[in-house]
Amino acid sequence: MILCDTGILITIVDRRQPKHYAYRQAISRYACPLLTTWACLTEAMYLTHRLGGWTMQHQLGKLIVQGGLITYSIDTAQQMTRLLALMEQYRDRPMDFADATLVLVAEETGQRQILTLDSDFLFYRIHNRDSFEIISVD
Repeated sequence: MILCDTGILITIVDRRQPKHYAYRQAISRYACPLLTTWACLTEAMYLTHRLGGWTMQHQLGKLIVQGGLITYSIDTAQQMTRLLALMEQYRDRPMDFADATLVLVAEETGQRQILTLDSDFLFYRIHNRDSFEIISVD
């Protein structure tokens, strides 16, 4: 699995995005599901509605139905404590909640590869030491 953030979720369902086709090709080359969080999916659903309405939201939802996108559950007090600690640690960037959830997923699963358009992931560290491996399509 490869982690993906909100920006990638939007990019892969919105053909008007500059890197739409490049990211679609990259995802098909890896031939594995993408891993995201409910926070990222919620952001993407909101933004895709603004960009393309129900049709684009439906495309995003179908990724889950068809097994191309898996959502990681974050629902414990311990996980929330870690999310708040991450957001405090990176408050000068600042780190938003959705980004914090992806760092937490990386810490809990060991998954370091990420598809993102967000340069903040160059600075975020997994367990305060390991960097993300950002998959580039350039």
